[in-house]
Amino acid sequence: MSRSVSSVSSSRSGSFFAKLLAILSMALTVVLIDSVNADAEAANPKYAGIVVDAKTGNVLYSENADRLQYPASLTKMMTLYMTFEALEQGRIRLDTPVPFSAHAAAQAPTKLGVRAGGTITVEQGILGLVTLSANDAATALGEMLGGSEDRFAQMMTAKAHALGMTRTTYRNANGLPNTAQMTTARDQARLGIALRQHFPQYYGYFSTRAFKFGTRTIRSHNRLVGSVRGVDGIKTGYTRAAGFNLVSSVQVDGKSIVSVVLGGTSGSARDAQMRNLIATYLPKASSRGGNSALVAQAAPAPEMIETPAPVQPQKARQQVAPEQVAKTITAAQPPISAAVADLSLPHKGPLPDARYQVAEAEVAYTETSAPKSDNPLVAQTMPAPTKVKTTSFKQQAPVAAPAAQDNAAVDHVTTASTNATPASAAPAGWVVQVGVSPSRQMAMDLLESAKSKGGKALASAKPFAVAYGAGNDQVYRARFGGFDDQRDAVNACKALKKAGIKCWAAAQ
Repeated sequence: MSRSVSSVSSSRSGSFFAKLLAILSMALTVVLIDSVNADAEAANPKYAGIVVDAKTGNVLYSENADRLQYPASLTKMMTLYMTFEALEQGRIRLDTPVPFSAHAAAQAPTKLGVRAGGTITVEQGILGLVTLSANDAATALGEMLGGSEDRFAQMMTAKAHALGMTRTTYRNANGLPNTAQMTTARDQARLGIALRQHFPQYYGYFSTRAFKFGTRTIRSHNRLVGSVRGVDGIKTGYTRAAGFNLVSSVQVDGKSIVSVVLGGTSGSARDAQMRNLIATYLPKASSRGGNSALVAQAAPAPEMIETPAPVQPQKARQQVAPEQVAKTITAAQPPISAAVADLSLPHKGPLPDARYQVAEAEVAYTETSAPKSDNPLVAQTMPAPTKVKTTSFKQQAPVAAPAAQDNAAVDHVTTASTNATPASAAPAGWVVQVGVSPSRQMAMDLLESAKSKGGKALASAKPFAVAYGAGNDQVYRARFGGFDDQRDAVNACKALKKAGIKCWAAAQ
């Protein structure tokens, strides 16, 4: 009897160790495969990658980070940025109907498959983008927010450049192939950090694993969410020309990074490389650096989100006409100059806590200008009072589509001649920046509005606008100068923040 019990015990023990050995063997195999895939990706000629410490702005790893590449469906990150901004500004709501034009409905898969004339809600559109990467939903959102997809692409590009994504150009809302639609790994890192920091109330959508759409259960394409500790999004992308792309955000144990992989040879190789980057560089990220409130902590989204079924086409036409929705949204849209201040990676230090928003969409601006300057870096001073013409932002003409080229060059400031005060050099010392605008005049209006609210703190400050960029890509940074030291600049910025104006101070 004792022999029999001993034999059974030995058999069970052997079975347990055999199973344990099998599990360890499988785990080792997965690690080895990931290592091989990661090495292969690093040798891939289309590969580009970057890892940024989101608390300090330090670049922990970079390879081909500034090379122009196709974003594919990473484009939808900017579509979502614009959607979140419209939600935050109250121009749309999560239950606002999004009409589908024939153009939106005709987009190539992957897609939700809504027919022309049908609608979905804004929230369904968001969920469709972050899980299925639905091309039709992205186009429909773009048409609603911009009036047309072309116009929306111009808005996306202007927003990208205001965020510091100077080498990014958008031509559509979904990332389907277009040879002029380009970006870089560094620019995508900027966008990933901006999404997390600027919209903590909506960022949780990026961690959605699945959602119900009608009778369908749509599961996320992002296989790292839920399988790699700390990964809370953000977005995958693929086209044949772009390869396999991925932006990942990681927040764990007080550390925070955003990592980008572009041009992967396969989905598995791309994911393996991302796991490798996270494992290697997350331990090197700072747990104390920067402002702890700089990177917003968003609550994780539920495993499954239930949303109503899409409205049927006939019913949708009775509820709202697509043209009417597009017209309403466009009319209420604030100027493109309401943008994020410079996010100048890879410079050290936290990202500026500044996303300047014009308080009223109906604020009028004065059309004045300054003489042409031969100095491309010349700063424009506040013009002297002149006869002005006021124009509502509703009547603002569309921004010209930026050229698909390197935007690092600085162009001349070229404006029509009037009786305005001549341009002068930027004042030395510390400066306070209050916004970025696609036109000099809008930048000057930001400064005029800010100075009227800044009180004594800006009494002796000198307003000026600095032009950066080339041609249609040119933007203007609205700044106050003349501060002798950091304390004066910081105090001025504090006064502006109390008046509801976002800003940041820096040495000139």
